[in-house]
Amino acid sequence: MMIEALIAVALIGALVTFIAPNRIAGKLAFAISLIPAGLSLWLFTAFDGSGNALLDGTLAFESRVEWLQLADYSISWFVGLDGISLPLVVLSTILCTLAIVSSWTPIDERESQFYGLVLFIEANLIGVFAALDFFVWFIFWEAVLIPMYLLIGIWGGPRRKYAAIKFFVYTNVASLVMFGAFVTLVFGLGDSVTSFALPEIATAMINGGPEGFAGVEGTTLASVVFIAMFLGFAVKVPVVPFHTWLPDAHVEAPTPASVLLAGVLLKMGTYALLRFNFTMFPEQVETYAIPIAAIAVISVIYGAMLALAQTDLKRIVAYSSVSSMGYVILGLVAYTQFGVGGATFQMVSHGLISGLMFMAVGVIYNATHTRMVTDMSGLADRMPIAVGVLVAGAFGYMGLPLMSGFYGEFTIFFGAFQSEQLAYAPLFTAAAMFGIVIVAGYLLFALQRTVFGPYRLETDYDVGRAPLHDIAPMFVLLGLIIALGVAPDLIFEMITDAVDPILEISGGEL
Repeated sequence: MMIEALIAVALIGALVTFIAPNRIAGKLAFAISLIPAGLSLWLFTAFDGSGNALLDGTLAFESRVEWLQLADYSISWFVGLDGISLPLVVLSTILCTLAIVSSWTPIDERESQFYGLVLFIEANLIGVFAALDFFVWFIFWEAVLIPMYLLIGIWGGPRRKYAAIKFFVYTNVASLVMFGAFVTLVFGLGDSVTSFALPEIATAMINGGPEGFAGVEGTTLASVVFIAMFLGFAVKVPVVPFHTWLPDAHVEAPTPASVLLAGVLLKMGTYALLRFNFTMFPEQVETYAIPIAAIAVISVIYGAMLALAQTDLKRIVAYSSVSSMGYVILGLVAYTQFGVGGATFQMVSHGLISGLMFMAVGVIYNATHTRMVTDMSGLADRMPIAVGVLVAGAFGYMGLPLMSGFYGEFTIFFGAFQSEQLAYAPLFTAAAMFGIVIVAGYLLFALQRTVFGPYRLETDYDVGRAPLHDIAPMFVLLGLIIALGVAPDLIFEMITDAVDPILEISGGEL
């Protein structure tokens, strides 16, 4: 019942924080968030699962209770963790705690509602990564959208309503497409499934797939469902050309919301792609490997080029996320141990690095009240500690050795280059590697303009050292980034243990 305890603490904490006075809401939310963060770390140390949750693996902290009967199909409260989902649960709890602390400076109105929504997001993120029944998973998946919409729409910038509506419309329409496709697939599987449990559906897909539905033969149905689900999840990732909602959402969102959006919510899309498309549809992955790899490489290069053209620090980091998620897609489609394992590792690594970068940008904005690269320079003299952490995070984004970004990208490139299922794998890999050069270009350009040189600021604010509660969360993230860079096997071994069964069934390289 440990997973239920994690979700319950966050949900009850959200309710308590909602009704708490504004003056204590931030500290109260932080204290409450320490409980699921501590519990998730305990789960990490006590983890004894093996294999893949969908492919006859031994689940850790499993719980299953029959809930509803929908015609011939049962719906259950079914949760459990494997080596893929556990690191993402830990990432969610840690980032939510740190995001709450980073909110103490910028959030000065309706604090109780703000912090209550953050805890509500945390509860649903845990559910997304732990749920193993499709209907339960989908409830958590959709429930994440509502509080994020409110965080952007209420506490965001001047164009917050536009950004919030665009975020909600894009992601909700994508969810409807994905939901309809998956339910159609379940109907197409006929008598081979009697529930919406993901392991049962995955087994049925591997043992023959759908028989057909509404006059569409099984093979065609599987391909249509695969494409529809890929598109639905691609919006959430997001990849080009479905990325346009992300920069608007990041620019208008308050900094703590950007930390959660880039750090965890984007990983919902790549996690779902791995759980559904790349686990249940091995034949379709091989069939559409080249188009998927092309989308991945285009996202890497195009996202990096867009970042290079920006002058708003938040937009630079936002487009960086589009580029980084392209690397994850390339690793998944490679269908090798290092490719898929590296992609999963990169989900965690990018969550930490992007969270650090948005926090650093937020600290600079709190002091300068501008995010424009052209409006400031020489901040290192006035904010040496905050700027030092920003520079370290930027080098992590560039893949500096002994930081998690290096290991994530290296394993993806290594796994993609040796892929036998992906035609022209070396060419796709080489093209994606070129993105690192562009990443270094725009990050070094932004740092050179804002951090170094003589001090200059186009506003009248007096810039000084950032308060400790703004700096401390950044140091925690930087420590985790270095820890995973120095000792990646802290999570990589458990990840590959859960990835290997996927490759054994699909014929990928171990």
